[in-house]
Amino acid sequence: MKKVLAGLIMILASFSLFAEKKAWELVNESTKKTSADESADYLMTEASKLTVPEEKRACYAFLGNLQEMLGLYDLAEKSYVTAAGIAAGDAEKMPERSNEQLVLDAVRCALNGGNYGRADSYLNSAVRNSKNPKIQSYIKLYSVWSNLCRAETKEDLEEPVAMLKAYSGVTSMKSVQPAVLLTLWYITGETSYSTEIKSRFPDSIEASIVKGDSQLLPSPFWYFIPKSGEATPETGTVKDAPKTADTAKKLTVQDSSEKSEEVSGKLQLGLFSSADNAKHLVDEVKEKGFDAYYEKQTKPSGNVYYTVFVNPKDSTTADALRSAGYECYLVN
Repeated sequence: MKKVLAGLIMILASFSLFAEKKAWELVNESTKKTSADESADYLMTEASKLTVPEEKRACYAFLGNLQEMLGLYDLAEKSYVTAAGIAAGDAEKMPERSNEQLVLDAVRCALNGGNYGRADSYLNSAVRNSKNPKIQSYIKLYSVWSNLCRAETKEDLEEPVAMLKAYSGVTSMKSVQPAVLLTLWYITGETSYSTEIKSRFPDSIEASIVKGDSQLLPSPFWYFIPKSGEATPETGTVKDAPKTADTAKKLTVQDSSEKSEEVSGKLQLGLFSSADNAKHLVDEVKEKGFDAYYEKQTKPSGNVYYTVFVNPKDSTTADALRSAGYECYLVN
């Protein structure tokens, strides 16, 4: 009997040595990588090895969020769909996320990638019958966004804009009204919408976008939908404001005799999984007088992307791009 018990203890000990890591442990390990891309690749590999449903679901949900922040919309969409397809609850020490929310995450990524057909298929799935008012408000917003993806002319904007205007004043749509107003501002360029965002939702990410403190992630959705006006963000919130008016003037007004500084590096405008989308943006930006081009890049995971860049003439190029409606940031 003692021999049998000793054997069982040894077997249990061996199982503990090879026990799977929890999703939160994998996430912690991913933060030790040298770049966000490496973190995403690590999680993608490790998530596929997990067998405990709750842990696998949580890992794919977190991976989707990371990929979305990196602008890898196709991959993020797949990760969210994978997570939503796993019948399990939330994992220990991981963010709570319902399957309905994960489906909507996949919808958002499909739309940001310009894939309105797939977005519609998700919207017309079981999530359409949700009893959650907040989920229903997102379904309505994303349905309008899907129609915007289809728009080719300014005339095609009339119905979506009318719907968004209606939603901006409906109480049941309050949870998505910052996004509704941001969309209206972006499409029409009317400052009344940016003013309303700052007034009603001062602490929202949408408010930081219109103030120039944050930028919209580059995506086919925001670049290629037609617009009836140009939405120009403010110059951003001034930090460590000067104490005197004279000092403020020196910081905000450039002497006409000063020359624009040269810029070391290039300005990145977008990251796309489609070469056609990248070329479309390059052609559009070139027409406005910028030195634009795109490069094919292969990530460590093997996925191929097309990144759009602009060679800056001087330190004013970035502001000129933003004034023309293109968000950008400097890379080496």
